Amino acid sequence: MQMNSSKSISIYLTSKDSECRLKNISEKEISVESNVELKTIRVNTHRPRQTILGFGGAFTEASASIYNQLDSNKKGEIIEAYFGESGNQYNMGRTHINSCDFSLGNYALCETEDRDLADFSIERDKKMLIPFIKAALKKTSTSIHLMASPWSPPPWMKTNNQMNHGGKLKEEFQDTWAEYYCKFIEFYERDGVPIWGISVQNEPEAVQTWDSCIYTGEEERDFIKNFLGPALKRNKYLDKKLVIWDHNRDVMVERSRAVLSDPDAAQYVWGTGFHWYNGDHFDEVQKVHNEFPDKELIFTEGCQEGGPHIGSWDLGERYATSIINDLNRYTVGWIDWNLLLDERGGPNHVGNYCSAPIIVNTKTQELLYQSSYFYLGHFSRFFGRGDKIVECKNTTSQLLSLSGINKNGKLTTTIMNKEEDSIPFLYDDGSEKKSYSIPPRSIITIIND
Repeated sequence: MQMNSSKSISIYLTSKDSECRLKNISEKEISVESNVELKTIRVNTHRPRQTILGFGGAFTEASASIYNQLDSNKKGEIIEAYFGESGNQYNMGRTHINSCDFSLGNYALCETEDRDLADFSIERDKKMLIPFIKAALKKTSTSIHLMASPWSPPPWMKTNNQMNHGGKLKEEFQDTWAEYYCKFIEFYERDGVPIWGISVQNEPEAVQTWDSCIYTGEEERDFIKNFLGPALKRNKYLDKKLVIWDHNRDVMVERSRAVLSDPDAAQYVWGTGFHWYNGDHFDEVQKVHNEFPDKELIFTEGCQEGGPHIGSWDLGERYATSIINDLNRYTVGWIDWNLLLDERGGPNHVGNYCSAPIIVNTKTQELLYQSSYFYLGHFSRFFGRGDKIVECKNTTSQLLSLSGINKNGKLTTTIMNKEEDSIPFLYDDGSEKKSYSIPPRSIITIIND
C-alpha cells in the first residue's frame, strides 16, 4: 500500500492538563522548530502486517442492568458514545454464556440436568442483556463481531457441583457441554443477535470466588478435538471463530502450543485470546505469532481492578500502552471489559468491583467519561476494520507509537507520552519529515488523508 502524494493532515489530541479530549487541533499547535537532532518515529508503509478487525467492549448483565435503569436520552447517549459515528465507533463486543462475576447472580441457561438440553432458555438474557446488545447492533454502520465466552458450565455438569470456585467439567458431560455452545448460538441468532465467535473458557487457569472452571492445556485441546469442534461441525457452525486460552499473557505461549501443535484440534481454532491481569508480558504475544503465524491473536478482556478509579488518568495510559504493544505484535482485535459500571464499580455478585470507560452515577444518571474512554477512542475511531498495521520504527525511549494504513492510502499514527514533560520528536511518514512536540501525559493521532 502506498500513501497519497497530496494529502491533508488532521491531528487529534487528548491531554491531561487541558480540556482536550479527542480534540481536533491544528498542526501548528504541536509543531516545533528544532536545531538539534530529534529522536524519530518513522513509518514504513511498505511493510504491512496484520489486518485489523476492530475494537469494542463487553455486554454483561451488570452493564445491561445499569443501561436498563436509564431514561431514553441517557440510553441514546451511551449507545452513540460507544457505537455511533460521533462516538468511539466500536465494532466488536463480548458477552457471557451463563453468568459471570458481572452478572446479578449465578445462573445457567439450562438449570436442569438433561443431556438433551430440553429446558435451554435465554429468557433471562432477553430481559436486559439482549436489548442492550440490540441497541448497539442497530446503531453501528459496521457489523459488530460479538464473541461469547462461558465462565462456567451449569453446576450439574461440574465436579464441584457449583458455578463458583473453579471445579472441572465432568467427563460424562463433555458432549452435552459442546452442544450447549451450539444451542447458545442458535437461540441468540434466532432472536436477532449474530454470534461471530466463541471462546472455549474464560480464564481456564483461575479458581475464582465467582463463576469459573479449570482446564489444563491438554484438557482444552482434547475437548476441542473430540467434542466442541465436532459439535460446531455437526451444527454447521464452523464459520464461527473459535478462540482458545482467553486468559493472561504470561503463559499464552505454552497454552497455545498445547492446542495448536495438535492438527486435529488446531483445525477448529481461529486464534488465541488473552487478558492483561498479571503483568504486561508483551513479548509472549509476539512469540505466539512467530510460532503459529497462521492463527490470529485477539485481546479479549482487560479492566482496572479494585473499584471505579473515577478521574484517574493512569487508566487511559494503561489502555493505550496495551493496545499499542499488542497491535505492534500482530493482535487483530482488542475488546475491553464492561461497557458500563456504577459508581461503586459494579454491580458484581461477589463484590469484585472494577472500572469502566463510562461510569454511571445511578442516583443522578450522570455519565462520567473516564480517561480510558478517550484513550480507547484514539484507536477505535481512527483504525478501521480492514486497515493494515504497518511498521513504525520508534527511536525514542519515552514515546509509544502505532501506525496503520487503509486501502485508500490514508495513514494513521497514534503516539502517546506518559511523561510529565513535553517531548519533541521527528515524525517521518515516508514522504516528509516534521518536527512535533507532544504535551505531557497526552496522546495524539495524526491522520494523513
